[in-house]
Amino acid sequence: MNNQNTRQQQRVCTIFFVYLFINNNYKQPETDLNLLSRTSGALAVLTAAVLLPLSACGGGGGHADDTAAPPPSVATPPSLAPAVGAALQGSCESLGGYTYANTRITAATTVAAGTLTVAGRDVAAHCLVTGAMNTRVGPIDGQTYAIGFEMRLPLAWNGRFLYQGNGGTDGAVATAVGAVGSGGPLTHALHQGFAVVSSDAGHNAAQNPLFGLDPQARIDYGYGAVLALTPMAKSLIKAAYGKGPDRSYAGGTSNGGRHALVAGTRLPQEYDGILASTPGFNLPRAAAAQLYTAQQLRRVATDENDLGTAFSMAERQVLAQAILQRCDALDGVADGLVQDVEGCRSAFDIRQHVPVCSGARDGSCLSAAQIDALANLYRGPVNGQGQALYATQAFDPGLVGSNWASWKFVSSVGNARDPVAVGIIFQVPPDATVATRSRQFAFDFNFDTDFARLSATDATYTESAMSFMVPPGMTQLDALRDRGAKVLVVQGVADGVFSSDDTRNWYEALTQAYRGDARGEAASFARFFLVPGMNHSRGGIATDQFDALSALVDWVERGVAPERIVAAARGAGNAGGVNTELPSDWSPTRTRPLCPYPAVARYSGQGDSEQAENFVCR
Repeated sequence: MNNQNTRQQQRVCTIFFVYLFINNNYKQPETDLNLLSRTSGALAVLTAAVLLPLSACGGGGGHADDTAAPPPSVATPPSLAPAVGAALQGSCESLGGYTYANTRITAATTVAAGTLTVAGRDVAAHCLVTGAMNTRVGPIDGQTYAIGFEMRLPLAWNGRFLYQGNGGTDGAVATAVGAVGSGGPLTHALHQGFAVVSSDAGHNAAQNPLFGLDPQARIDYGYGAVLALTPMAKSLIKAAYGKGPDRSYAGGTSNGGRHALVAGTRLPQEYDGILASTPGFNLPRAAAAQLYTAQQLRRVATDENDLGTAFSMAERQVLAQAILQRCDALDGVADGLVQDVEGCRSAFDIRQHVPVCSGARDGSCLSAAQIDALANLYRGPVNGQGQALYATQAFDPGLVGSNWASWKFVSSVGNARDPVAVGIIFQVPPDATVATRSRQFAFDFNFDTDFARLSATDATYTESAMSFMVPPGMTQLDALRDRGAKVLVVQGVADGVFSSDDTRNWYEALTQAYRGDARGEAASFARFFLVPGMNHSRGGIATDQFDALSALVDWVERGVAPERIVAAARGAGNAGGVNTELPSDWSPTRTRPLCPYPAVARYSGQGDSEQAENFVCR
């Protein structure tokens, strides 16, 4: 009888510890509500089964009267120690003999201090190493492809490595300085002592955009270059300094911000901090949304070969003023900025709050057709069934910025950006003729039939654009969080190409996925900062000058979470370069706090409203 009781107790104990495992470790996928319901029911049954006889699960040889052992504690992510610097060992030129699989070094030269500058300050002496990886001949177009790169290694190194993601359709090795986000930067990673790598993502300028005909070049552009360069760059750092990097970061702006997120999601064990500025993580859909924008603008343009005639500067100012009248003071002060983006959604309605022309367009109003086109543009593309194919866009007065206008009026139909990206790089099969008929391709793009090609594959192109471009597992970042890594995302509300609403939707989904997680909710390892008025990456009517990289380093290495990042307007005399589009009634040294979403920068009611110190994030 005692043996029977013991076996029964053992079965109860087994059930109890299965319950603990499920309760502590099960993470609900966002999309499977039925599974959540079934799991919740199972947990309830298990709870009822174990509550009464829990005392039988103690230690001490299985005796029922022993004290029950406490549930296992939940480990918290580790704190990462600060990086420790080192000096370059030997000569820079000796790194010309560095060897790594499938890698050819073309030069290693010392760059004297002051050769590069940032905001009028000298960048210290460093070693410039250039080379190429994975040289091959494409089987379809016969082109010779390689991942071209340069790496800049400070003679006095701070122990950190930065993978610099570059923008657009790549194709050029941008100078590896690590200027990752912000208009008119006052510093950058190289200036701060990082070792920085930059690449062309697997194709050169002459191959752009027709590299989209080559399946491997597509993948290198999407994620292959990140995967190849990361271990090589770390090995080169070890060869240069006698040790690998203590802390590794990935950062970039626009497509470069997407590259940074790719590094974090595909190589989570290799990176301690991710800085994604204006990240185009949904780039294929965002590019297709630009074609929808072109179609809406065409409806009201007086010249379809100049989409700027759809909305003149005066007409954009009419819309901007209407937004400001309804939303500017929601943050406590009327200052030409809409900080309360979410509050503005309910306060402003383009169909109700914009003056409608009673006659011809004269720059003081918008026609009914213009208002309808803008309403569609800000809603985003839909198919014939009314299903949303991308995200909405937030109304922001920064739409008067020239960068916003360039993306909407030029890039949406030009042969350097969105049409060629969709038609040649992203869709399956690619169509090389889009390079010479980009405008008509944009106008004719069918969102019922053509949009599906972004997710298509065939025998030649076995990976779709939505696979090779979108960072995987964007709401499942356990591997980053559990090793103490951090993610910092920054984006302008008046971005003319990548919707800040799309980024907000991602962050809200991430927040939901980690809600109540004992190892850390989303805000403990990932934060999202909106920049009101800022256009794509910089510019607009905004305080667009900030140092998010230092904020990320402080968070990763010192445990100082960014509760605000101070951003400045680039008025007259700004060392990083003047933003000539700023209103004349702004202080040239205006500052504002950038607040972690969903907090809003609100005026405290006291002190100079031109200064960030008089605003609170709440």
